[in-house]
Amino acid sequence: MITWEGNATVELKEYTQEELAAQPIGQWSGEAYRRVVGALRGQLGVEQLTQPHWWTLNHVAGEPGKWTRATLAERLTVYDDLGIDFGGVFDDLVARGWLTEDADGRMTLTGAGEAGRLRARERNLRVHRQMHDGIATADYVTTVNVLRRMVANLGGDGDLPG
Repeated sequence: MITWEGNATVELKEYTQEELAAQPIGQWSGEAYRRVVGALRGQLGVEQLTQPHWWTLNHVAGEPGKWTRATLAERLTVYDDLGIDFGGVFDDLVARGWLTEDADGRMTLTGAGEAGRLRARERNLRVHRQMHDGIATADYVTTVNVLRRMVANLGGDGDLPG
């Protein structure tokens, strides 16, 4: 039985190992993706942010003064599944007063940008806690390693994101 924070208790039906082994991994990994990303996007939306806003805030906060629009857009494109105009995201954060650019175009978060990033971070952490509820850390790690292996077996990059 899994209890979700703020939601009703969800009970999972038990199945045999054979029944579970026959399940289509693409269906379950796709459903998990849609649920996790949907929950994250929903929480970011409360702050009027998108995932690309979130990615931008975190990259700039992690290495202030390193990123220009071009280098950050190139870096973030690998995560984009929506055809995002990163220039528009950067413009929005500048217009909000959350991001500044120096004479060389290098970006830094403002105090307001860092405060917004921290609010969004807390919202994302709530989703992560909800997602991990009832799942042992070892099981989560096994799941990630299994998915990494599947990705690598099918010609993808099984390494952790940089």
